[in-house]
Amino acid sequence: MRENLMKHSSAWVTFSYVSFGFSAFMLIIGLYMMPIDLWGKGYLTMGILMLVQTTVNVTKTLRDNQEADKLIRRVDDARTEKLILGIKGESDS
Repeated sequence: MRENLMKHSSAWVTFSYVSFGFSAFMLIIGLYMMPIDLWGKGYLTMGILMLVQTTVNVTKTLRDNQEADKLIRRVDDARTEKLILGIKGESDS
């Protein structure tokens, strides 16, 4: 029972990295040009970095939970299959 793994194309991965880099660059330029003092720019920068960090953490947590659920389902399926094969073997005797 092998699951079909879907991988992203290299074009999509490249697009994702380029768009992240471009948006980070534009954000830095925007913060630099913003007419507020250094404390305000630092506060905004800290908030943006924390938002990116928590977004990555939430995404990883959701992915880990999904992978754990998938593993548990596979173990349950294997147990059920073993049980069914055991019952069939007994009834054939």
